[in-house]
Amino acid sequence: MERRKIEIMDTTLRDGEQTSGVSFSAAEKLTIAQLLLEELKVDRIEIASARVSEGEFEGVKGIMSWAETKGFTDKIEVLTFVDKGLSIEWMKKSGAKVQNLLTKGSLNHLVHQLKKTPEQHFAEIAESIALAAENGIATNVYLEDWSNGMHHSPDYVYQYLDFISTQPVKRILLPDTLGVLIPSDTFEFISTITQKYPNIHFDFHAHNDYDLSVSNVMEAIKAGIHGLHVTVNGMGERAGNAPLASTVAVINDFMPEITIGVKETSLYSVSKLVEAFTGYRIPANKPIVGDNVFTQTAGIHADGDNKKNLYFNDLLPERFGRKRQYALGKTSGKANIEKNLQELGLKLNNEDLKLVTQRIIELGDKKETVTKEDLPYIISDVLGSHAYEEKITFESYLLSHAKGMRPSTTLCMKMDGHVIEEHAQGDGQFDAFMNALAKIYKSKKIELPKLIDYAVRIPPGSSSDALCETVITWLFEGKEYKTRGLDSDQTVAAIIATQKMLNVAAN
Repeated sequence: MERRKIEIMDTTLRDGEQTSGVSFSAAEKLTIAQLLLEELKVDRIEIASARVSEGEFEGVKGIMSWAETKGFTDKIEVLTFVDKGLSIEWMKKSGAKVQNLLTKGSLNHLVHQLKKTPEQHFAEIAESIALAAENGIATNVYLEDWSNGMHHSPDYVYQYLDFISTQPVKRILLPDTLGVLIPSDTFEFISTITQKYPNIHFDFHAHNDYDLSVSNVMEAIKAGIHGLHVTVNGMGERAGNAPLASTVAVINDFMPEITIGVKETSLYSVSKLVEAFTGYRIPANKPIVGDNVFTQTAGIHADGDNKKNLYFNDLLPERFGRKRQYALGKTSGKANIEKNLQELGLKLNNEDLKLVTQRIIELGDKKETVTKEDLPYIISDVLGSHAYEEKITFESYLLSHAKGMRPSTTLCMKMDGHVIEEHAQGDGQFDAFMNALAKIYKSKKIELPKLIDYAVRIPPGSSSDALCETVITWLFEGKEYKTRGLDSDQTVAAIIATQKMLNVAAN
């Protein structure tokens, strides 16, 4: 069976730029246009609205200058208006060769916004199309508010389509302007139109107000649509447009009768670049391009992946230039940790793996995110803690610090099976802690190791804020010792390092 080709038109630089607070510079527009056409290989791009601003004009001019050297001028489109030739003049000066003429696709918009009859509107559209042709500009037409037109004034829509089918237009663009379509409506409306006008190229432009844009795209394809409008990261007005990455993945995986030319492996890199240019953050759980979508969190899933990839689906991360990851946190099991250790080239025995797993779960309970890069430091900390018998433990402690009052600590510790409690103040929380500890050691007539250096840092190579490493240098019986503590709180990390030193001294 011969596969049907669907055109993908990306409108990130036009409709996507209508995302609240987003504005591309001319240089950014050129970079994105180049990536969309050369790297992602979409069929067409819509890059601007005519007559909006001088910056928009310069952006289009720069893109068209580049496009001429590549033979891409017919792939680049600009939104224009029925405005007695002003848009056409703007197009000529910018070098743009394809206009997407905005016209009214519902009687409600025509009557209440333009206050014109269908015949008056059609006559002005015909003049705009003819003027464009005279100036070597090809025309596509948008039927703004088409979906509501089909719901509330279908007779007008068909009257319009009867008219426009007689005009020299390349494509008719059917937008769900307000995102009101459900999949069954999309299929019904588009299949009726494509059957009634079999020789016309129709595009579908979905908005995502009800989170139905990709579902509507699927139904539009089934109904015989010829082209689709999408944006990188689903950017656009209100809830945005149909997202490029999801649309591509759905077509490739569930519609074998359809072929598209978009290069999947470039989707993620382009997505991240657009995120950087716009400051419009990609939700971590956004399909295909979100940070978390190829991350297994539950330990049972990692275990299943070790046993014949039981939790894999067709959305393999390598398709999109990405890698599968195994999160480390409170739901991590040994399998998650083993997966991360494999990537680091490390291996632990079962007993040590249990200890490390428990430490990661403890951090997860504090809502801390642990990364693969943190693992060597956790391993060192946990396994080092069990290199000696723990004769001394800090059972509990209360650290307090209030404005206008000296920091204080109440410490309860167990030493040789006996529980001792002491309270002290200091110049900081850890200083207060050490003062309380000094009281206990003085009462027991035991020498307390002397603190001679104290350093705090994030573990080198770590890419999270889950862990703080405190390294303390001590002087005890004429020798220097270093102990380290690891925790999300630097004072707690210092207390852990202190407990280690006391046990080294006690052993």
